[in-house]
Parts: sequence; structure tokens; C-alpha cells
Amino acid sequence: MAIMSWVPVPEGSDFPLLNLPFGVFSRRGELPRVGVAIGEYVLDMHLLTTQGALPPAYWFASGTLNSFLAAGPRVWHNVRADLLELLTDESRRPHVLPALTPIKEVRLHLPFNVADLLLFQTSLEHATNVGRMFLPPERDPLPRTWRHMPVGQYGRAAAVTVSGAPVVRPSGQLRRGQVGPTAKLDLSAELGYVVGVPSAPPYPLSTSEFPAHVFGAVLVNAWRAWDLMAWEARPMGPFLGQAFMVTISPWVVPLSALNHARTAQPVQDPEPADYLAIKDDVAIRAELDIRLNGLTVAKPEYQGQYWTGAQMLAHASVTGSPVRTGDLLTTGPIGGAGTLLDLTWNGRDPLGMPDGSERVFLRDGDMVRVSASVPAADGSRLGFGGVAGTVYPAV
Repeated sequence: MAIMSWVPVPEGSDFPLLNLPFGVFSRRGELPRVGVAIGEYVLDMHLLTTQGALPPAYWFASGTLNSFLAAGPRVWHNVRADLLELLTDESRRPHVLPALTPIKEVRLHLPFNVADLLLFQTSLEHATNVGRMFLPPERDPLPRTWRHMPVGQYGRAAAVTVSGAPVVRPSGQLRRGQVGPTAKLDLSAELGYVVGVPSAPPYPLSTSEFPAHVFGAVLVNAWRAWDLMAWEARPMGPFLGQAFMVTISPWVVPLSALNHARTAQPVQDPEPADYLAIKDDVAIRAELDIRLNGLTVAKPEYQGQYWTGAQMLAHASVTGSPVRTGDLLTTGPIGGAGTLLDLTWNGRDPLGMPDGSERVFLRDGDMVRVSASVPAADGSRLGFGGVAGTVYPAV
């Protein structure tokens, strides 16, 4: 039986009581401030602390989550416990009502200032697909290092935007002597882990330290331009064609809300290096839904990812380089169906659309929406609020 809040939560809402994700919002004429989603409402955390419904705290006074992220697990736990009490104790209703605003009446902002953007490729299925598409059949589709460590690269933190931002078709070098708009614009449905507590250099982090440093997760669409990527990939790998824009959900779901969704990760062969060893169930059961112009084109599942968030964090810090508050670690495409490249096999199998047209890659005017849900302890499901973006012509 679901645990009930006195704040009404519609059936099927992404934001039941056991979610309580954090974001940043603003009302007309006001500065952005930290909020928590519950049902169809956003809860003004700054107002709750200044009016005494919650203990005084400076973390919610600014228009970013970074101070709260850096405060650490004890603070995260205490704030969550206080919120659960406020939202289930009917006697607290008069103190909380002034802090509730319908989500449809507010503007949602980028929830945290991104420090570093670390782009991983953690899906065995996607990595294998790409190798089989572009390498000779006699070649191993996986790079020689792929099963030994979570492969990744640094991205551009300024490229991270919040859901709803326009997706302007990028231009760049397509081949020798040709510069122009990409013809192979694609989506990439991913999860992203948000670092809260920074590490102390030169000490690397173990996989077991993941919950002490990572606050939560966001849903991600890391847009791609495959033709730009193909031309620029050698000798140093993709640059401008990958993650020129990374759209994230406006809500950060705390790891504590994802505990019931934890499960064992797939067997890794060969066994990873000691610093990547996993002792607990750290994979997450998440079901994604990818929609193109309202049509569901794929429903990849996250629990099959070869590398986990804990391993991504450990590998990012193995050299002693610190992780910082606001670092965003993305998983790469989820499963073998997280991109149109996978779904159409690079154009061999176009997707049929309801209007009779076909899609291989994204056209101007296309609207992409990615959503995800995970199981909660009370039998309900919780979500991230979705990631949406509409494609606009190149400038």
C-alpha cells in the first residue's frame, strides 16, 4: 500500500511521496530558488526554512542546488526525513500550504551549476552495435580496453541545458572541404549521476564511497551529430559532434529514493580491476520511454548496463584527480535502443511514422521526449519529470 501524503498526488505521477526530487524554480517576477516536487506542486524550500517549518539553512537561499549538494549525506538524510514528516502530518498543513505552488505556474531552471561533464559509454549492447556498424566484420566490435574499464571523455559543461531548451541543428566539418549542418542529428537517452561531496586529491574513491559523494540522478539526452563525429573521431575521438548539447531533467532524484530499485549488475568478464570491484547491488532497475513526435519508438531498460555509476565514479578518480560538487557523470546510450543509430541500424531499417513518413535521423521540427520510471518501496513508481527538446534549423 502506498504511503499517503496530505498533498494530493495523482495516480501515475512522477513525483509520489517517496520521490521528493530537488530542482530550481521561479515564479513570475521572482528570483530562482530551490524547490522539491510533490505531485503537481513544487515546494519552496527557502520559504519553509525562513518561516520555521524546516530548520534554518543557507543551502536553499540561492538559485542553485550546489550548496545543498556539497552539504553531504547527513544533511541530505535529515532534510528528507523532515520533508516526509511535513507532508504526512496533517497538523503541519497550515505551515506548508503557503510554500506550495502548482508546477504548471512556475519556470524550471537548470538545477545545479555543472562543474565537469564526464561522458561515459557503459552499454555493452550500444558499444557492440557501433563496432558492428562501422568496423570490418572480421574485427572485434569492442575496443580492446572496453571490458576492462568504463571508457569515457570530458565534455563541455556549458553545453548542459535544462529540459525544454531549443535544439538548434549544429553545423561543422562534415568531410574534407565541406562545412554545413549535420544530416545525422540523433538523440541519446541516458542517466546522469550528480556529484555532491567533492573528493580530496590525491586520494581516489572506491566504489563503496559512491553514496557518500553522489547525491542523485537526472535523466539525460546527450544529442549527437554522427557525421560530424565520424569525420573528427581520429586521432583523438569525438569532439564537437558529441554532446554539443546535453539536455537534463529539471529534477534531481536522490539516491535514497532509488534504493528500492537497486539490483545486481550483469556479470563482468573478465573481472574488473580491484578498484572497480562491486560488493553491493548498485545497478538500478529503470524503464525508459523514448518518444518521437508523440510516438514511442523504444523502451530501453537501464539495469542491463555493463558498467555502473559506482564504477564510473571510481574510474573518474583513480588517478587522484578530484571530483567536484556539480560534476555530471553520464552513462552513454542505454541498452541497444538508446539512439536512432541503434534503432535504425544507421539507416538500414528506417522507422515508420504515423503520418506515413520515415525517420533515420532527426528532422527539423521533430520533438523528442525521454521519460523514465523506477519502482518505489510502497509499490508505486517514481520518475524524473522527463527530458524534452524540439529540433530547430541550423543558423
